Amino acid sequence: MSENGKHKEHRAGFVNIIGNPNVGKSTLMNALVGEKLSIVTAKAQTTRHRIMGIVNTDDYQIVYSDTPGMLKPSYRLQEDMMKFVDAAIGDADIILYVTDVVEKSDKNEEYLSKLKKLDCPVVVVLNKIDLSDQEKVTGLISYWQEMLPWAEVIPVSAKERFNLESVLGAVVSRLPVSPPWFDKDQFTDRNLRFFASEIIRGRILENYSQEIPYSCEVVVESFKEGKDRYEIGAVINVMRDSQKGIIIGKAGSALKKTGTEARIEMEDFFQKKVFLSLFVKVDPEWRENRRELRRFGYEE
Repeated sequence: MSENGKHKEHRAGFVNIIGNPNVGKSTLMNALVGEKLSIVTAKAQTTRHRIMGIVNTDDYQIVYSDTPGMLKPSYRLQEDMMKFVDAAIGDADIILYVTDVVEKSDKNEEYLSKLKKLDCPVVVVLNKIDLSDQEKVTGLISYWQEMLPWAEVIPVSAKERFNLESVLGAVVSRLPVSPPWFDKDQFTDRNLRFFASEIIRGRILENYSQEIPYSCEVVVESFKEGKDRYEIGAVINVMRDSQKGIIIGKAGSALKKTGTEARIEMEDFFQKKVFLSLFVKVDPEWRENRRELRRFGYEE
């Protein structure tokens, strides 16, 4: 209640997180939401979909949206990923533009020019300040204040959870007055099947090198909830026979390792026992095939 005895007006809005690959967007969203919803690895382009994480209090609902890193597309999958970014720019109540102390500030000028034309508030989150010094951070804050004069610039370390309360404060103060968009007990717009596939894909990103993770797509083909456990069957689609051999490994050792790690992570996320079956299939054109991309959830 407010001081005059009236209830506060409820606030709610879509806070969309955009930025270049590998600046820490997923780490930031996971920290702000308090749940591991997006894959976090040292590799670029780990987020392929637009994933929402929802934070609720009595007074507000924040719908955070993590998006793929901005890039110039090389194939149809990346074109579809950039559509998620464009949609996020178009439907945001607030934009969190994430940059860091490492990347070149003028990278992707096309998206910066889009930000300059937006009517909605923009907050620049300068991430990874734990990797820098005070002088460089101060210089970058000045740079971004000059680039986007109407935006608030907040230095943080998402990994170390430093200064995230300032980001939350900036978001809450800019939320529009609105009823909640989702049920108050909901923390994401995605179902458990989606998170099962993302957990498997995360293990692939961690366990395999070079082009292998970027040539894979995981599809959960069966997801059954039993009395004591989930029974999950998933297919890892790769583009070449040689990639299939690498994913499986000698006598199946690599696939077994990935499956075991994914199962343990799922059990922690779902808070229930999991029986996981993994298979590998060669699908040479999946990154360019519109029908396949639609089946994988990229194209409308």
